[in-house]
Amino acid sequence: MRLRRRADFDKVFRGGRSWNNGLLVLRIVANDLDHNRYGFVTSKRLGNAVVRNRTRRRLREVIRVLPIATSWDIVISTKRAAAEADFPQLRTAVVQLLQRAGLLTRPAPVEGATR
Repeated sequence: MRLRRRADFDKVFRGGRSWNNGLLVLRIVANDLDHNRYGFVTSKRLGNAVVRNRTRRRLREVIRVLPIATSWDIVISTKRAAAEADFPQLRTAVVQLLQRAGLLTRPAPVEGATR
C-alpha cells in the first residue's frame, strides 16, 4: 500500500528514524496495521517528470521483491545522484538502508537469480 495523506508523511518525517547513503534517505515509523505502507519523495531538483517518475517506478519494483518486515510506514527520499543511478545501484542502496534499519526478514535475493 502507499502512503497518501499529508498527515501520514508528516508522522514519518517527525516521529520516525532515518538512515541515508549517497543515493537515498530511508525514514520509518511503526504503524498499527498488518501491512507496510510506502511513500516515495522525489523533488524537482532530481529532474523533469520523466526522470522523477522513472526513479519512483524503479524504487517501487525494488521494494516489491524484497522480504521486508511488516507494520511499518516507510518513506524513501531521493538525492540528486539517484537520477543517474541504474537499477542495480538503486537496488543495492535500498537493500543497504533496509539492512541498517533491520527491516529485512531474510537476506535479499541475489540479483538475476531464478526462483
